[in-house]
Amino acid sequence: MTLQQLKYADAVAACGSISEAARRVFATQPTITGAIRALEEELRIAIFVRTSRGVSVTREGDEFLASARQILDDAARIQAKYSGKAVRRPQFAVSCQHYAFAAEAFMEVVRSHDADSYDFTLRETTTSEIIDDVARCRSELGILYLSRRNGAAISKILKKAGLEFEELYSAVPHVFVGRDHPLARRRKGAVSPEELDAYPYFTYEQGVENALYFAEEIMPAVDRKKNIRVRDRATMTKLMLGLDGFTVSSGAASRMYAEEIVAVRLKSDETIRVGMVKRAGTPLSAQGAAFAAAVRRRVPSPSAKKGRGRAARG
Repeated sequence: MTLQQLKYADAVAACGSISEAARRVFATQPTITGAIRALEEELRIAIFVRTSRGVSVTREGDEFLASARQILDDAARIQAKYSGKAVRRPQFAVSCQHYAFAAEAFMEVVRSHDADSYDFTLRETTTSEIIDDVARCRSELGILYLSRRNGAAISKILKKAGLEFEELYSAVPHVFVGRDHPLARRRKGAVSPEELDAYPYFTYEQGVENALYFAEEIMPAVDRKKNIRVRDRATMTKLMLGLDGFTVSSGAASRMYAEEIVAVRLKSDETIRVGMVKRAGTPLSAQGAAFAAAVRRRVPSPSAKKGRGRAARG
């Protein structure tokens, strides 16, 4: 196994095509095909599946490429240290539920990165895709929550996938409503689930995985009379304001929507435990460590008093 083989495999995975990878790394298609075939034979795994539309990465390939990229990053750092010039574009990806602090931490990492080029990805996606992304090494870190309702099921899934959960903070549930919503005046009190019956409940759609323990909101939609599901934060905010709706999360509204959204405590005996998910026993890359540090700076410690969480979904 050589660094050149690792570079070829990484390029094919990034391009999804051997021909495109060949153009990117200035090699011939037969050269790349032969190098990858030799690598697969040496490791006794299939890194890619060839189809008429190109190539896709196998599950074993995902795991291999995660390790290969760490080796390439280390090699680039060594070369940069002694030659004065970096030769590899840094890569980093994180998958998360719709928390504004995650987006803010991601922006901090991008702004502080001094490389001439980079390839970073922030995926706000479904709970099952977060777990799958981290398990299959498509993302280095994930952010999601555990509660009494979903904790046992999600913890079992994480353990089976070889992942570990680090709690960032805990908080009691809050109802998010527009500043002009009739319930906004209750900011110093608490709202009961029954008081919400008259208003549309906004939740994040979970695709084909609609099991209760995958829901991003702690209050099940099946208990509500009026339900609207969306995919992204901007759409939810716009519709929620226009339709006098609400959603449920933790803490105070994001600074991005502080003038439009307020948070009112929900009467509930549940606790939201928000945390980071990573592959067990795998050290973080420089970008992953920087993101994790930026996230920790934006949330209370796990021992903070319940109900004081600052995280929110814009």
